[in-house]
Amino acid sequence: MNALEAQLDYPFDDTIPARGAVHDIVPGLRWARMPLPFALDHINVWLLEDELEGQRGWSLIDTGAGTDATRAAWEQVLAEGLDAQSLVRVIATHCHPDHVGLSGWLCERFDAPFWTTTGEFGFMRMMAAALPGVDGPSAIPHFERHGLLDAAMLDQMRSRRNYYPSLVPSVPQGYTRLQDEQVVRIGRHDWRVITGFGHSPEHASLYCAELNVLVSGDMVLPRISTNVSVFAVEPEGNPLQLYLDSLSKFAGLPDDVLVLPAHGKPFRGLHTRIAQLREHHLARLAEVIEACATPQSAVDIVPIMFRRPLDAHQLSFALGEALAHLHKLWRDGELRRVKGNDGVIRFQQI
Repeated sequence: MNALEAQLDYPFDDTIPARGAVHDIVPGLRWARMPLPFALDHINVWLLEDELEGQRGWSLIDTGAGTDATRAAWEQVLAEGLDAQSLVRVIATHCHPDHVGLSGWLCERFDAPFWTTTGEFGFMRMMAAALPGVDGPSAIPHFERHGLLDAAMLDQMRSRRNYYPSLVPSVPQGYTRLQDEQVVRIGRHDWRVITGFGHSPEHASLYCAELNVLVSGDMVLPRISTNVSVFAVEPEGNPLQLYLDSLSKFAGLPDDVLVLPAHGKPFRGLHTRIAQLREHHLARLAEVIEACATPQSAVDIVPIMFRRPLDAHQLSFALGEALAHLHKLWRDGELRRVKGNDGVIRFQQI
């Protein structure tokens, strides 16, 4: 355990549900862990005992990616982990493939409604359809403008043109809207929606005061910092500022709230972790502005922020995050942005 983690409390210690199994968090709330085909090799999903329109069963928060390994894990959970009951509702914190990849499959299988925010539903439908602007090829000129000129790496990124549809093979045709501050009754408890921005279009976390539990999704993670990226579809975006502002929305929650994150282990110490995340980004911003004493592209900034080899998948997120930090400093008036004769955008101290 590193020094930052040591500041948090992990009430279940090293307990992690086995693949296809569930672990009880509190009565009526269960934890399952689904495999992912990435370096980040898992996602936590949460099952809440529920009754919807007279049907008893379970509401599910997030689904895992649409892979054979995840389907196999789900088959075991469905057979052994739900007390012979079905899913009555599928809730998505946000539109990323590891969170909604099996939403269509599960909603159709159980004739269950799909609940998420409008921002997330719209983007998942756009990306599943590979519409221009959010498809893989649209990222290439975006990355080239910000300094990625390595032909071999660009070819690898072009080969990921069907990345989202490959992990989200079907999506629900309709949805029930979640909104900020909305209270949703799930089983015997009320859950308040807390929307957040910067990581995804309109991320929904859910907080239950009676249980003192926060399902944080990707907004607050215990070991890693949430990715905030500037994407081709919103090239002038300032997602880091949006993310930092969104963290303030958790300020009124108790510090001993049990946080159920999408990745990593459940923990207590929400405000300590938020302070750590703020300090992390302040440190990265200081590194970036120091580097920009001379003109720097986003590609130039990547090795300053990420001091390890990166594959095409990791580089796409690293580039987006480097650009998010550059854009915050640019929007704050700390940097100026100039497009060179080579077509590459660079940033420099004012």
